[in-house]
Amino acid sequence: MIITKGYADGPFGQLHYQTCGDGIPVIMVHQAPDSMVQFNPVMQPLAAAGIRAIAVDIPGCGMSAVPDHPPSIAEYAEMVPAIMDHFGLDKANVLGHHTGAIIITEATLRYADRVDKVILNGPLPLTDEERAWFKGKMSAEKEWAPRWDGSHLLEQWEFRRQAQAEWIDLKAFHTHFIHGQLAGETVWYAHEAVMDYKHEDAIPLIKHPCLVLANTGDAIYAQSQRTMELRPDFTYAELQGGTIDIIDEQPDAWASAVADFLKG
Repeated sequence: MIITKGYADGPFGQLHYQTCGDGIPVIMVHQAPDSMVQFNPVMQPLAAAGIRAIAVDIPGCGMSAVPDHPPSIAEYAEMVPAIMDHFGLDKANVLGHHTGAIIITEATLRYADRVDKVILNGPLPLTDEERAWFKGKMSAEKEWAPRWDGSHLLEQWEFRRQAQAEWIDLKAFHTHFIHGQLAGETVWYAHEAVMDYKHEDAIPLIKHPCLVLANTGDAIYAQSQRTMELRPDFTYAELQGGTIDIIDEQPDAWASAVADFLKG
């Protein structure tokens, strides 16, 4: 099946999206900094399983319009109903990976009557100590700027590399590094919003059927386990191994877990 791309009106200007397939609609929101390219490996497998896959670039990432100020997660969440409106969908399923999981959580709470099912692929309920650590780590993003000697690229490459003890797929790593660069000097906007949002307080408020999709090699695997402690009623699916780039590493298994939940 062919993947088609286009633009929709969004909260900060146009939203860049891609879609593939017919059937059960799911709006997919990527991690930051990255783009909807994160979902490229699963667009066609999902379509083959009867899912209408709609992936969207977060504002300020990929080819979506850049916000004129650092948005809150509530502001980012407005992208979800905007995409639904563009496609004429009264309701849809929502899926998010890492940053995307937080954005779609808030969208679910704010636009509850427009959401069917929820998939959190790498949720982020944090302790106060963990949040302080992440904030300290992410503060480096505010200092990033181009340098003529190109040293900023190596610095940011190492920043991403240090997010995991080990990596598996160099091609995937490189792809997501390059797409992360598209965020430019506003790269810190999304992570700043994530750090200001308490996912641990929002997760208990979700009233929709919800799947926590985890992989044991994810840098925030422990937070998926904590999510299940907060909400043992949620459905849980786990892939073995992998990294932050699990969608590239295990696309068929990932797509199967998503399709099984949406069709169940």
